[in-house]
Parts: sequence; structure tokens; C-alpha cells
Amino acid sequence: MDKKKANLKIKMFLLFPLCIVLIGLMLFVPAGTMDYWQAWLFMATLLIPFMFVASYFIKHDPGLMERRMKFKEKEVQQKTIIKITNLIFLIGFLMPGLDKRYGWSTVPTWLVILSDIIIFLGYLLIFFVFKENSYTSRTVEVMKGQKVITTGPYSIIRHPMYAGIIPMFVFMSVALGSYYALIFFIPVIALVIARTLNEEKILIKDLKGYKEYTKKVRYRLVPGIW
Repeated sequence: MDKKKANLKIKMFLLFPLCIVLIGLMLFVPAGTMDYWQAWLFMATLLIPFMFVASYFIKHDPGLMERRMKFKEKEVQQKTIIKITNLIFLIGFLMPGLDKRYGWSTVPTWLVILSDIIIFLGYLLIFFVFKENSYTSRTVEVMKGQKVITTGPYSIIRHPMYAGIIPMFVFMSVALGSYYALIFFIPVIALVIARTLNEEKILIKDLKGYKEYTKKVRYRLVPGIW
């Protein structure tokens, strides 16, 4: 095992339990109880695939995993978008627990399960995006040697990763048994769209061949619509 893969495994070994603890605290503390089956199912839906995806890319594409662990944005507009998104997302993530505690929403079991399925499918799309495009960094930047990807999901829409993220955000609150948390999660869609538009400006300016690609693949997120 080379040093890069070994370091990534150590980071994942530390990060995974930390994610479990942080998400658990945000869900179960506001709820005031561990008897919250929607939260347990949601965590399993989110974290078990994460573990397998991380293991897969540490083995097959450690460079991608390194880029996914970069959090510091260089673009001013992207920094602002990320700060606002993180704040709204944090508040939104605390709401389902409060909803559980005070019984504001009554979400049927079938809808909770359907929402978790949609979240899993969104994550599955993101996995295929990562397989197709090793340059899907967490930050918006053009890296040395980066090329325009036109195959797989990129042959249909220009930003398939965001197309997977949006339904995940929308259905998270319902998966956690809360309609009221939608108030916070839905505005994130507008922020993702703002991030997409700003990212396109950077790619057109800095990534050779991207402008021609936008003429070939017309739609950004939704085929036939936008």
C-alpha cells in the first residue's frame, strides 16, 4: 500500500466516526430521545454508502479523494455561497429533531422510506459522476491537466453532481419525518443554482474546450428544462 492510500485510510478512519457523532448530535439532541427511527434510517442511508464509496475511491482513485477533502474555496462568490449554505443547512438539520420532540409533523412511513430511497439514488448518481470525472473537487477551481468530460452523465447534463445533490437536500427533511424543515432545505436549491452559474463562468474562462461543450450539451441540471 502506498503512502497516499495509507494516509487517506487514516483520515477516513477518523472522519467516519466523527460524522456519525456530529450527525447524531444534530438529530437526537433536539429530539430529546434516541427513539427516533427516521433518524436511524436516514443515518444508515447516508453513511453506509459513504463508507463503501470512500473505500472504493481510496483504492481506485485516491487523487479524487484528496480533492474531495479540500474545503477552502478560492473564489469570493463561492466562499459567500458556501457560508450561507452551511448556515441554512445547519439550522435545517436541527429542525427535524425539534419537530420530533414537539410533534409538529405527521409524515407517513411510506413517504419517509420513499425519501430515503430518493436520497440513496441521488448518492448513487454522484458515485457515477465521481467515476466518470476524477476532477470533481469539492472546491470550484480548474486544476492542472484537467479536461472537459463529455461522457456518461455529462453527455446529458453539464452538472450531474448537483443534479444528484438537489433531490438529496429536498428529501432529507421528509426522510427525517419533518415537513417544517423544508422551509430551510428548499432555499438551498437556489444556492446550488447560484453555485452552478458561477462555476460555469470559471470553467468557460479557465477550462479549454468547456465553452464548446456548453454548446453541445445545452442543459445544466434538468434535461429539456434548464
